[in-house]
Amino acid sequence: LCLTFGVCLILACLVGFSAARTREWAHHGAPMFADLTVQEMKAIRSYLHGIPEMKLTDARSETLKRNSILLMELHLPKKHEALRALDRGQAKPPRQARVIIQFGNQTTPNITEYIVGPLPSPRSHEVRTFKGKKPVQFESRPITIVEYDHIENLLNKIAAQAYKLLFETTGGFSYANCSNRCLTFSDIAPRGLAPGERRTWIMLQKFVEGYFIHPIGFEVLVNHQDLDPEKWTVEKVWYNSMYFDSVEELVEKYELGEVEKLKLPEHNDEDLYSTYIPRGHSNTPTDIHGPKLVEPQGHRYSIDRNFVEYAGWSFAYRVRSSAGLQVFDLRFNGERIAYEISLQEAIAFYAGDTPAAMQTKYIDAGWAMGTSTYELAPGIDCPEIATFVDLYHYFDTDKPTRHKNALCIFEMTTAMPLRRHFNSNFKGGYNFFGGLENTVLVLRTTSTVYNYDYIWDFLFYPNGVVEVKVSATGYIHATFFTPNGLHYGTKVYDYVLGNLHTHLIHYKVDLDIVGRDNSFETIDLKYVNFTNPWSPNNFIVQSKLHRTEHKTERSAAFRFGKKFPRYVHFYNPSEKNKWGHQKGYRIQFNSHAHSVLPKGWREEVGISWSRYPLAVTRHRDSEATSSTIFTQNDPWEPAVSFEDYIRNNENIVNQDLVAWVTVGFLHVPHSEDIPNTATPGNAVGFFLRPFNFFNEDPSLASKSTVIVRPGQDGKPKVQRWTPEVVGHCVTDKPFFYNGTYAGV
Repeated sequence: LCLTFGVCLILACLVGFSAARTREWAHHGAPMFADLTVQEMKAIRSYLHGIPEMKLTDARSETLKRNSILLMELHLPKKHEALRALDRGQAKPPRQARVIIQFGNQTTPNITEYIVGPLPSPRSHEVRTFKGKKPVQFESRPITIVEYDHIENLLNKIAAQAYKLLFETTGGFSYANCSNRCLTFSDIAPRGLAPGERRTWIMLQKFVEGYFIHPIGFEVLVNHQDLDPEKWTVEKVWYNSMYFDSVEELVEKYELGEVEKLKLPEHNDEDLYSTYIPRGHSNTPTDIHGPKLVEPQGHRYSIDRNFVEYAGWSFAYRVRSSAGLQVFDLRFNGERIAYEISLQEAIAFYAGDTPAAMQTKYIDAGWAMGTSTYELAPGIDCPEIATFVDLYHYFDTDKPTRHKNALCIFEMTTAMPLRRHFNSNFKGGYNFFGGLENTVLVLRTTSTVYNYDYIWDFLFYPNGVVEVKVSATGYIHATFFTPNGLHYGTKVYDYVLGNLHTHLIHYKVDLDIVGRDNSFETIDLKYVNFTNPWSPNNFIVQSKLHRTEHKTERSAAFRFGKKFPRYVHFYNPSEKNKWGHQKGYRIQFNSHAHSVLPKGWREEVGISWSRYPLAVTRHRDSEATSSTIFTQNDPWEPAVSFEDYIRNNENIVNQDLVAWVTVGFLHVPHSEDIPNTATPGNAVGFFLRPFNFFNEDPSLASKSTVIVRPGQDGKPKVQRWTPEVVGHCVTDKPFFYNGTYAGV
């Protein structure tokens, strides 16, 4: 309570000054998290290629026995260094890059990571190691375009040997010299059954629109471990449910009639089940457009490079080339809620009857998931009114690649009130109506990792809520149908099995609730039974809050299959709201996830984070990510083991805490997944919801509220703080989409 008007005025000025200062510091610090620029990427390449002992050559040179840059992306500053700039306005730490180099042109090939800086004019580099200094197997490197070229060459030879079989099976398709009746392939990972292997199952498909759901029943296991492609071998062949030790064996038995010959249905371009071309009947008129999103007076958010402000929110963002979308220094009205919320990994583990199906365990950071951020279509991927942003990546290339319009930011209405109330007088009238429209700022990008499309969203609501969401769409991963395959999926077309699989997505949520010193508790209910105080002959049975403070990392690691608490609550023990409650946020799940493999089973070791819907650890700069780009091809002895983060069972009371969140769902494909998996029902994620963080709902600051009261004359009296007439507008520009991306 202010004792005098003067004291109140001084306090108000101090609060205003503090808010302005925190905004200025947040704006000042945002560039620390910005992705590498084109100029920085080119400078890094020039610097590293200028070091004679590295003997670097172009990434696209034909030989695999080469030293070349595989990937470069921003190397994040240490948290305590970044906070000096964000919280005190001090100088930002020097910008640095993380660079992965594959050294194939030496006696013992290896993968080495470097930290290169300072940017924009690098002049030093040092080796970067993982926690525990775990080595990276050279065979665990991601596959590159050059290696794919050599695989193509080998497949040409294989297909030439089996030309007649493939031609007769597919009704005229072939792998080479094929014009519009060509075959293509999909490769399966992990590439082997143990560390140090590079053996890949490859399945052939008809190269038509949506080839992912056109398998032909021919799969081959290629050993491509040697850096000399001339030494690559075929280890197994699978055709129509039979295994063979070589292509020659298959062809010989095929000619002798010892193999049941397949004959797939004739291909018909006009009846292609995998195409988007409309078919079937619809009562919706086609001569008018559906509803569109408009901004009658323009944007209500602001963007300055990677710094965004909207309705009390401010944050910085980046798209990490290896893994994807991240948000940093998330604040509401100047108070930090989270230091980092970032996508870590996405996996899809399959089951099936064919060798390719049973081997499919996709770990998508291993395919540089963050670089597969392709152009977004206005009016489809994002509203036409969105702000579209180009992204730049450096992966398996000799110059930066520009992905046009690959990220979008927009405000939208949810067509649902944020809150409303109709106050009836129970006499045919009302005392008042109050309502507030619900608008939300959306930060969106996508990853198309071959067949699947993931739509990544961060949504910022005006009441202090953040929603983190992924929606899955794209083509299912399908294999050739066999009767036994029905144990592992659904027949979705002639000779096509949609294989069951589980999607799991992993996020890092580094919460800083009004500072770094936070604690964690879970809240459940338990029944209590006591004598009714106003009727002693009776009893009351009701629920009572049951709080559990978790003091160690192991206590705060919740396993799939175990009961999960109702509320998971992160709070600052030293900061309280007006009503005496500790300021906090809780994580609310929207997920149907479950574990994909038994604990400790071979490939499961590489995804040990998938054991836990939620694990809470102390922040360590050495525990920056839960996965790596190398896990896909070596999940057995991963360079990063998430289980190591909680094994030391550190104290988490009044500490800098990180929540690691796993969400996901089981997908049993069905006929409606043809041609594509649709997004409704396939979106999962979590909410960050304030829990006594504010004194009241902060969306009260919104001037979009409308209140209606009956006047004395019986006519409604409308009270509002925005223009009475909205107006309308829609773009007059025709739809345009290019879809190309190129080096710059």
